[in-house]
Amino acid sequence: MDKVAILGLIKDKLEGTDKFLVDLHISNSNRINVAIDGDNGITIDDCVELSRYIENSLNRDEEDFELNVASAGLDSPLKLHRQYVKNIGRFIDVTTTDGEKTTGKLLEVSDNDITILPDNLPRKKKQDPEADNAKTIALGDIQTAKIVVKF
Repeated sequence: MDKVAILGLIKDKLEGTDKFLVDLHISNSNRINVAIDGDNGITIDDCVELSRYIENSLNRDEEDFELNVASAGLDSPLKLHRQYVKNIGRFIDVTTTDGEKTTGKLLEVSDNDITILPDNLPRKKKQDPEADNAKTIALGDIQTAKIVVKF
């Protein structure tokens, strides 16, 4: 399968929407896995619509394939800057490239780093405890970051 052609199909379909590609993997046996996300979430209908678009644009007579289109999901690591921005205000688990782990509330996202309020620090008794305890982590130093679901 031609990955560039499939990327083009996905780009064409998602352009002008709040949806975006998170990951595309094509195995040697032509199993195509597409993970998408959206600034306002993803529905099953969004996945079905993209799947049908890709499938109708490819020719099974030329090359057989298996196609799976799904949302990136809560248990998937954050990969794109846009995903961090979308999740401001939520709790995340971050592991840096040096193995340091931090869990906290995602406060800000810039082009180069994120700022989180770790949930295991004692709160200072000042007017802005978030500013006093916030931790900035460079995006390039993040090995994995996942959303923490709290009930």
